[in-house]
Amino acid sequence: MAKSKNHTNHNQGHKNHRNGIKRAQQHKYSTTKGMDTKFLRNQRFAKRGLRAAKLAASETKA
Repeated sequence: MAKSKNHTNHNQGHKNHRNGIKRAQQHKYSTTKGMDTKFLRNQRFAKRGLRAAKLAASETKA
């Protein structure tokens, strides 16, 4: 009895390239998981302060 085929990669490259090999999609916001917690806490307060400063600046212009 003939041995059965265990593995082949034939035609896979052609199939992959037919629609193009795409890059991984870039997300708008990168994850903060595993980042320094002290830094993230300060970043949160800094964003809050920036928001208040922008609001005050827009009120003085108008």
